[in-house]
Amino acid sequence: MASNPRVYITPEQYLELDRKAEYKSEYYNGEMFAMSGGRAPHNSICANLLAELVMQLRKRSCNAYTSDQRVRIPATGAYTYPDASAVCGEPMFLDETRDTLLNPSLIVEVFSPSTEDYDRGKKSKGYRSIGSLAEYLMIASEEIGVELLSRQLDGTWSIREFTNLNDVVELKSVGVRLALADLYDKVDLTPAP
Repeated sequence: MASNPRVYITPEQYLELDRKAEYKSEYYNGEMFAMSGGRAPHNSICANLLAELVMQLRKRSCNAYTSDQRVRIPATGAYTYPDASAVCGEPMFLDETRDTLLNPSLIVEVFSPSTEDYDRGKKSKGYRSIGSLAEYLMIASEEIGVELLSRQLDGTWSIREFTNLNDVVELKSVGVRLALADLYDKVDLTPAP
């Protein structure tokens, strides 16, 4: 049985296709990967997170972005759509379309069992190579669990885990405090059938 040969495209081809598409795709190593929609817990966590970010960043020189904001990872040439990102200071974009962010201070991924390995592995490594990135927040959507990776002064990364609804995550990169009780508010963590 013959398999379909992979079609490799350039970053420029990817951007042209993605900007015209009716759905989002990420780009890695010459290939485009269509993104699927999230389940209700994922979507609720993203909504709660963005509500907190927007509210706490009001009247400050910081911007919060939804999952529609593409981010470029220079070290790998990848383009991703994190669940949320934020920049304190002047945002920098790839070009005048302003749809590809280059200098996130914070990136957030809400993962499910199907995306967890990628979000923790290749994607995490790529994100941590972005010079402006100070924090990478990973939020579980199937259980109460948050991990915060923070860049240290010497360039290494530390990790803190939070698993209690009474915990509060302090995002120093953007000056935001996230209570897990708020992140998981009205989130049904009943396992999918």
